[in-house]
Amino acid sequence: MTTITPLAIPDVLLITPKRHGDARGWFSETWSTRALEGTAADTSFVQDNQAFSAQMGTLRGLHFQKGADAQGKLIRALKGAIYDVAVDLRTGSETFGQWVSAELTADGGEQLWVPRGFAHGYVTLTTDCEIFYKVDGPYAPASEGGIIWNDPDLAIPWPIKGQPVLSGKDHTLPRLKDLGEVGF
Repeated sequence: MTTITPLAIPDVLLITPKRHGDARGWFSETWSTRALEGTAADTSFVQDNQAFSAQMGTLRGLHFQKGADAQGKLIRALKGAIYDVAVDLRTGSETFGQWVSAELTADGGEQLWVPRGFAHGYVTLTTDCEIFYKVDGPYAPASEGGIIWNDPDLAIPWPIKGQPVLSGKDHTLPRLKDLGEVGF
């Protein structure tokens, strides 16, 4: 049976599918429409994505797609471990500007459901991390946006020493207060 745990922002869910093990290893049903029917993660996916990060301390995010191109994401680690963060950007939400986090590990099989209307990012806690995520909306580069990882107003305690490994784009993202309307 899949365990579904709402986080402090209840629409963000920590989903841990049951693993069935024997002498050969284990089997897990990582996505089931039936298991998540009626939850915040009750959606249809249109795209699967996979990312590899060689270095521990690689930070990707905080990213989102705005307006009609928003995406919900179901994230899990295939190899290694990450500290995964979701920031509420939904206009009028009681938790606007707040964030939640979870550690996702390949060994534990945890997954994080990040609904539409949230920025998402993660930092790798091990070397050679491989991340897999399903999205419920197609990639729309014209609708991309983001928030700088170290926004002092968010004060996310990223579990890294020193500076993270970032893409050029992630170095220049704005703070939440400078973002403007994103259309959620």
